[in-house]
Amino acid sequence: MARSQNTFNKKEREKKKLQKRKEKQEKKEERKANSPGGGLDEMMVYLDENGNFTDTPPDPNAKKKEIKAKDIQIVTPKTAAEDLTAERRGKVAFFNDAKGYGFIDQNETQERYFVHMNGLTEAVREGDKVRFQLEKGPKGLNAIQVQIVK
Repeated sequence: MARSQNTFNKKEREKKKLQKRKEKQEKKEERKANSPGGGLDEMMVYLDENGNFTDTPPDPNAKKKEIKAKDIQIVTPKTAAEDLTAERRGKVAFFNDAKGYGFIDQNETQERYFVHMNGLTEAVREGDKVRFQLEKGPKGLNAIQVQIVK
């Protein structure tokens, strides 16, 4: 007669696997019974008409506000158009001769504008008082036609 294929070690491993499955199932049921979550309804969050989060569902009988599509504006607000051709006065805050660029602080508004050596009519140094005009560049306004004021 042939011996059984299940050795003592195989039987022990199977017993351990079954015991682990049973313990895992018990833990799962215990967590489910003691969980404070309360299910899906407790986890739901609703959005009210003002865009605020609330835990109460919207009233289906409430009167809804009608919004016409033509009243919706999706544009950036227009800023006051600057006169770029107007002559401005300022002071050279920084200028790097080796790289050929610098910055000018405008006297009235204290705004700082980029200046490239191509926008200069004569050589400038830091601290020079200058007059200039502006042009729109790829990254903002640039000073052009920069002249030293004596």
